Amino acid sequence: MGDYLLRGYRMLGETCTDCGTILLQDKQRKIYCVACQELDSDVDKDNPALNAQAALSQAREHQLASASELPVGSRPASQPPVPRPEHCEGAAAGLKAAQGPPPPAVPPNADVLACTQEALLQKLTWASAELGPSTSLETSIQLCSLIRACAEALRSLRQLQH
Repeated sequence: MGDYLLRGYRMLGETCTDCGTILLQDKQRKIYCVACQELDSDVDKDNPALNAQAALSQAREHQLASASELPVGSRPASQPPVPRPEHCEGAAAGLKAAQGPPPPAVPPNADVLACTQEALLQKLTWASAELGPSTSLETSIQLCSLIRACAEALRSLRQLQH
């Protein structure tokens, strides 16, 4: 986005209806969304820790998933589904994969708990190490959210063990 501003594009006070990115306008007054038109070439486009749009998409998916868990009587009036932009599908798939299947009715075995706990501790260690040198506010916020989520998951695992 900075490159476009240096080339004379103007930042508008509006956001893209598809992805929520701030819109730019060139000298011929053509509206341009950097995320929708260039995100496909970005290697880290689906990593919410490195990309604000992926994080936004993941947050939207989480909100949609939370809304679908409401009891039928408390749901707002039914609205037609809004199609996601193509570049948001990766974050949606990642969130669905992270949520996984519903918990089993029987307690998980100790090996599964130990492996899960080890994976969470590794992720927590990685996120903590990344947080220190991070200079990006958005990345720092996302890393803090990851650390909190790992800590909550570890607490839940410990409750299952007792």
